[in-house]
Amino acid sequence: MSEKILVVDDDKEIVTLIKRRLEYEDFEVVTAYDGMEAMDKLMDDSIDLLIIDVMMPKLDGLSAVMKIRETKNIPIIILSAKTEESDKIIGLAMGADDYVSKPFRPDELVARVQSQLRRYLQFGIKDQVDEHQIVVGGLTLDLDEKRLYVDQEPVKLTATEYRILELLMKYAGRVFSADEIYERVWNEAAYATENTVMVHIRRIREKIEIDTKNPRYLKVVWGIGYKIETTD
Repeated sequence: MSEKILVVDDDKEIVTLIKRRLEYEDFEVVTAYDGMEAMDKLMDDSIDLLIIDVMMPKLDGLSAVMKIRETKNIPIIILSAKTEESDKIIGLAMGADDYVSKPFRPDELVARVQSQLRRYLQFGIKDQVDEHQIVVGGLTLDLDEKRLYVDQEPVKLTATEYRILELLMKYAGRVFSADEIYERVWNEAAYATENTVMVHIRRIREKIEIDTKNPRYLKVVWGIGYKIETTD
């Protein structure tokens, strides 16, 4: 069965272009033209990935992403005419997994969709069965359920956050550079990726640390990278 993708943009020509290109790749495509309509369409739990514009009526894309992240961890790709690095960082901080600037090349968008789905289906909540857990102090990553527990309380992670934390917890004590994290998690060559990784690290820290200014687990090794601290 082909993966189902929701495409949201108030520009109907862009929606049509993306829909046709994705359908050519045998994806099933659902469309919406504003943020509120997107929220309604996402009541369908069979949707595997969301592509959403930022500037839209009724409910803008960033606000929609924040609401979606309260209940879903499907991959989210933001489309935006804003190209500043700060705009990309904001989008990722809100919960997006990727950010594509307009104008975009349809082939590049398809490649990003395929990359996100490949990682989501492999490392997210759908396939891969494993009976083991990774435990570091009060952190428990259940590799079967694909869930994180902090002091035995479940904590919601996006698919990208899960993959980063799985990498760092699996090799607790080892320092990974931002480029190495990006290449291992995104499966792409790293180029100017420090801010992208940093945003995801900050979101993970907010979810697992009691005091983010003095973290117990997720540490920055200045000038080198990030690690999960081993605990006694």
